[in-house]
This record gives sequence, C-alpha cells and structure tokens, in this order.
Amino acid sequence: MKTVGQVIALCTEYLQSKKSVFGRLEAEHLMAHALGLKRIDLYLNFERPLEETELLLIRQRLSRLAKNEPLQYIEGQVSFYNCLFHVNRSVLIPRPETELLIDTIVKELQKRTLKGKTLWDVCAGSGCIGIAIKKALPELQVVLSDISRDALDVARKNSAENGVDVAFVEGDLLTPFDGTMADFVVSNPPYVSAQEYLHLDAHVRDYEPKTALVGGKTGLEFYEKLSLQLKDYVKSGGSCWFELGAGQKESVVAMLRSNGYFDVRSFKDFSGCDRFVVFDV
Repeated sequence: MKTVGQVIALCTEYLQSKKSVFGRLEAEHLMAHALGLKRIDLYLNFERPLEETELLLIRQRLSRLAKNEPLQYIEGQVSFYNCLFHVNRSVLIPRPETELLIDTIVKELQKRTLKGKTLWDVCAGSGCIGIAIKKALPELQVVLSDISRDALDVARKNSAENGVDVAFVEGDLLTPFDGTMADFVVSNPPYVSAQEYLHLDAHVRDYEPKTALVGGKTGLEFYEKLSLQLKDYVKSGGSCWFELGAGQKESVVAMLRSNGYFDVRSFKDFSGCDRFVVFDV
C-alpha cells in the first residue's frame, strides 16, 4: 500500500508529465479534500497507507486536474469571505480580490441605517457577492440577478448553504427590475474583451463560462449599458460599486462621468491594480 507521502510525490510527477499548469500545491489540496483532511494534516499523516477506495477517488480527480480543470470545480466548492460556496461550470470561481470589494461595501454600509434598504447584485453568478454581504448585514434586503438560469440555480443553493434569505430575478442586467428601485447596486460584470479571451490561461478559458467572462469586443460594453440605466433604477443618494478588469479604470471612470456620475472614486486590489469604482447616483 502506498502512503500519503508517496502518493503526493506520484501525483506531482504525473501533473508534470502531463504539462499541467498545476503542481504539488494543487495535488496536496486535491488529496486533502479527497481524504477529508486539511492540507496541513497531510504532513501529520505522511506515513499513513491509503486504502484502494481512497486511491481510486484521488486518481479520478487527478485526471481532471491534469487536464487543467480548476481545483474548485473538481471539489465543487470554495471558501470565500467567511462563507462556503458551491461552484460548477455554470458560474465563475470567486476570486480573492472580490473579497476586498465585499469588505469595502460591508464597512461602508455598516455606517448607515439599513432597515428597509435594498441592494441588488447584478450579474450575480454564484451569488458570492450578494450572499456574503447579506450574511454580514442581515438587516439589508438583497436581490440577486443574472441572465443565466443555471447560475441562479447555483446561487439559490448557496443562499441555502449559508442560511441567508435573498431574492432572485432572472434577466439581462437591470431589465428584470423594471418598476422597482434600489438603494445600492453592486456588479462584477463580464469585462474581458473578445481579443483578451483568446489569450486567457487554459484553466480559465476552457472551463469557466464564456458568457460570464466576455463583455464584448472592448470588454467595456456592460459598464456602458449599466451606466446608462442606473439613474432610472437607483434612488437619489444611492451608491453603486463595479469591479473592473485590469487597465479599465480610466475608460470606465470617463464613461461614468460622461453619463452624469461625477463623484467617482476608485480603489485598488491586493496587488495594487485599480480594480474597483464606487459612485453615487
């Protein structure tokens, strides 16, 4: 019988032989999840022999990892902003930088009276933004929208998983909200240009949903549509937040100002990239 330590080494060698973008770190995470352990616990069990059923499960998952399928899809879940989110190929994998957006929104809204106030998470995908905000601010009413029914099914599962009561609407951008208004809107829309999409890493381009990635020829199309619509859907004095693609800040800020939003502020992600804008209506 092979031990945990031996299998880690074999998995790493296999990934290298297949020229996978993933390596030992991902192999360890995969093994830990398959064995119901934390990654650090693998080293406390280095000499433990593995049962054949455990080896079979690891082999099945390793074959997917070798084809550059993201670990989060293989495991079917990801920890994100004190929540656990189910993910599949109908939704994007939540990124660490989006946690900074959520944290900024939560800290700002904690200063305000939220009773009777509503936040819309537009292009919600897995629901990670809206659900995490609702969990942190239970008094706030939160509605998640997406054009993808499959994505909303994942978001519904995630709201139940995290014990929060949010609403869901299906449709393109703000269209499903016709006849209603919000106090706050947050959106992480598709922002990759058609040309950029061709050069994305294989584990992103080949597995994550294209419709949630590509914003059109320039990647700015969704910001343009939203900036034209928001004044008809957000109450006076309301606030809006966008997550941006790398290098898009100047274009998005100029677009927003040309459409009448003059108090536009930006802030950076963990790597120092201009990643977010906030503006008032």
